[in-house]
Amino acid sequence: MTIVPPVNEVRERSAAVPPLLMIVSGVSLYTGAALAVGLFDVFPPTVVAWMRMAGAAVILLVLFRPKLSVFTGRVGLIAAFYGLATAAMNMTFYEAIARIPLGTAVAVEFLGPIVVAAVVSRTWRQIAAVVLAGAGVVLIADVQLTANPVRLAFVLAAAALWAGYILMGAKVAGAASPKDSMTVGFAYAALLTSPVLLLTDGSPAAGASDWGWLLLTVLGLGFLSAVVPYGLDQVILQKAGADYFAILLALLPLTAALIGFVGLGQVMEGKELFGMAAIVIAVVLRTPMRRGGSARHA
Repeated sequence: MTIVPPVNEVRERSAAVPPLLMIVSGVSLYTGAALAVGLFDVFPPTVVAWMRMAGAAVILLVLFRPKLSVFTGRVGLIAAFYGLATAAMNMTFYEAIARIPLGTAVAVEFLGPIVVAAVVSRTWRQIAAVVLAGAGVVLIADVQLTANPVRLAFVLAAAALWAGYILMGAKVAGAASPKDSMTVGFAYAALLTSPVLLLTDGSPAAGASDWGWLLLTVLGLGFLSAVVPYGLDQVILQKAGADYFAILLALLPLTAALIGFVGLGQVMEGKELFGMAAIVIAVVLRTPMRRGGSARHA
């Protein structure tokens, strides 16, 4: 006999899916970041960011093999802009964390999603969620702003591009075949940004003694830091929309803090615990509410 769960229980599970997917995305993203750290000793940060996109493009092209028609027309143009926004966001962020503390970069870059969420906020719940999410990220991150304009320029550019990534990602999520559009976008991004390889001074293997190791690392970086998290982003955007998605992104630094605590024994201070609580409350405030037996956004 098949037991059908109550409607309210199904809706509760559905509402819990986007936050859970964002946490899974964060775990994959920061695992891939561990691979990127090793490559920073061999290649410039921008080149490592390109490797991330190129590795992801190769994996996605092999998996999905999109039709040539997806590469052209309006669909191809939107995919190309999405891919370029993603690649530029990664490159500017990698350049930022090569110059300023990671916590500072994460907190400042989060201005992008906060602006997106703030623009579409209408109710007190939405506004409170934006404020709490931003405050939570700042509390978790060790913010040490510097007066160096070049350093701030990179991270502010990453913030603006993150906002662009959310908006373009929402368009890709609404495409007839999001996975094909994402594949095409990454392929365009890897191709159009390939001139950054010139930054290696003509010796892309300098310091890398094993080409097999390098290839596996690039593919692993592309899979863990791009294919999984950006693929899950598309699922979350379809389920939650761009505004709720922007708030859910606050779960990424929370996930990183938890990984540091559980895996590395990094003890969290009081302000970090308050920051985690603020983010959780923000996500709860923006979770779709049930009224009169139907699900609605707050």
